[in-house]
Amino acid sequence: MIRKEQVLQDVVIKFAGDSGDGMQLTGTQFTNNTALLGIDLATFPDFPAEIRAPQGTLPGVSGYQLRFSSDRVFTPGDECDVLVAMNAAALKANLKALKKGGRIIANTDGFDIKNLRLANYPDGINPLEDGSLENYEVIKMDVTKMTREALKEITMGTKEKDRAKNMFVLGFLYWMYNRDMENTIQFLKDKFNKKPEILESNVKVLQAGYNFGDTTETFTTRYKVDKARMDSGEYRSIMGNQAVAYGLIAASQKSGLPLFLGTYPITPASDILHELSRHKGFGIKTFQAEDEIAGISAAIGAAYGGNLGVTTTSGPGMALKGEAMGLAVMLEIPLLICDIQRGGPSTGLPTKTEQSDLLQAYYGRNGECPMPIVSASTPSDCFDAVYEAVRIAVQHMTPVIFLSDGYIANGAEPWRFPKADDLQPIPVKFKTELGHGEDKFQPYLRDEKLVRPWAIPGVPGLEHRIGGLEKQNNTGNVSYDPENHQLMVKIRQEKVDKIADYIPEQTLDSGPETGKILVLGWGSTYGAIKSAVAELQIQGYAVSHAHLRYVRPFPKNLGAILKNFEQVLIPEINNGQLIKIIRDQYFVDAKGYNKIMGVPITKTELVMKLQEMLGRVN
Repeated sequence: MIRKEQVLQDVVIKFAGDSGDGMQLTGTQFTNNTALLGIDLATFPDFPAEIRAPQGTLPGVSGYQLRFSSDRVFTPGDECDVLVAMNAAALKANLKALKKGGRIIANTDGFDIKNLRLANYPDGINPLEDGSLENYEVIKMDVTKMTREALKEITMGTKEKDRAKNMFVLGFLYWMYNRDMENTIQFLKDKFNKKPEILESNVKVLQAGYNFGDTTETFTTRYKVDKARMDSGEYRSIMGNQAVAYGLIAASQKSGLPLFLGTYPITPASDILHELSRHKGFGIKTFQAEDEIAGISAAIGAAYGGNLGVTTTSGPGMALKGEAMGLAVMLEIPLLICDIQRGGPSTGLPTKTEQSDLLQAYYGRNGECPMPIVSASTPSDCFDAVYEAVRIAVQHMTPVIFLSDGYIANGAEPWRFPKADDLQPIPVKFKTELGHGEDKFQPYLRDEKLVRPWAIPGVPGLEHRIGGLEKQNNTGNVSYDPENHQLMVKIRQEKVDKIADYIPEQTLDSGPETGKILVLGWGSTYGAIKSAVAELQIQGYAVSHAHLRYVRPFPKNLGAILKNFEQVLIPEINNGQLIKIIRDQYFVDAKGYNKIMGVPITKTELVMKLQEMLGRVN
């Protein structure tokens, strides 16, 4: 049989099925395979809210979107070219995101009467048979039947055999996109090396899916995406939470501080705990506390004892940690609070993304309680951003909030990882003895940064009082004096403000230094903003993009940049939080674009908004 090969520039695939169908694993394996080929990529895992929603229902659909391209990509794509639908609910939940003319790979076993009813299709209606999909290319395959056929000689139960059907789909896609399967086979060997029957079944089904594409005459074309033109270096695929963990390890090594993580599991931050717990060889200690308050309190104790104290959480946990964060501010010790944001309020949308905690990070504590805030923009940026957050914490003796979100945490992209020698040093200096002419230790005597000394408990002569009561200036004794309290409040604020002298000035990500519109972003809106602005720049519009890493304090030149543009647009996955702070501090009449649906802002949405602002709506 003669088959042709077609070279594609850009492909978006959405894997969708029941939460037990293994779509996250399938997508992750295809992603890793893509990264090994040097193809640029971006992913968007979409988890159901319930741990185990009823099988076959719309709330139980689990998805994984992957975009891969021979050009640089910054988003997982607005629309899909290929939709893998393991059942009727997966098709119904995701069809609106499939391009007209796109390809549907449908597991026909998931479209029986029971699955159609669970997906709320009317009685007697099957979308694979009623002509409603005539605008798409539909590839029907009974994945369940062919999986069982491939495993007919293996003595496993039917339920256990069916768990391998995601490997059939993966094998077929490896054939369709002209891929080698060896990296997935090695993954299966590593994962199931002590379970030979499960290993054999998964490998057999993976190969069966590949052979199905290779031997079925229906498929006459295979596809290929060339390697992307990227900066030279060694790359790997990385997810945001992984990058946070690696950044913390690197900061621990470069600062010489033992890393202690005191935390309580919470979606979507838990994977940082899981990853750090695997690296005890670096002297890392991880403590899964009984609750959020115990987690941060243990981290404060570790920091007081000379460790790099870290705690991880999401929005509800931030609320619980608020009092202890105030204690860390009062003590003026380094501490890192990693907030991986999700939809709220209350329990909200645990598995859906939202930039919901910026105002909480700014103001969500009792009293005047200022803390620096550092934000990551992409999965790979988490490494650099959290590394910088640690540097600020230990060099300015202050707790720091690091912000990521579910989209960044679970998304993946290629990461050109640095060599240890290329990382900026994080020098740490402990107070070990009384200074010249100093007859008694004064724990709140400050240097030019307004930073107090870090004295480890147990050092003779450096005993000092700790606790949450207000401190007397210099001595650190408990003080109820009104003038002293005002002085200390002002000093703590000035110390945080002064960090602006020790961070880089804000730069434009792209576009002219003056123009019609500046799109100002923070966090996970980076890819959508960058792509939308680039499209308008190609059309000749004076639109620029700036993205914030340092959210408190802002870079010193941010106000000047804002005033260089006629209009400022601030897209956020919330109801307008950064925009309030920008308007307050810079008196700029910024406009907002807000999306609060648990999913990222798309490039198309921003292009339309910018065209509207430019007076050119198509």
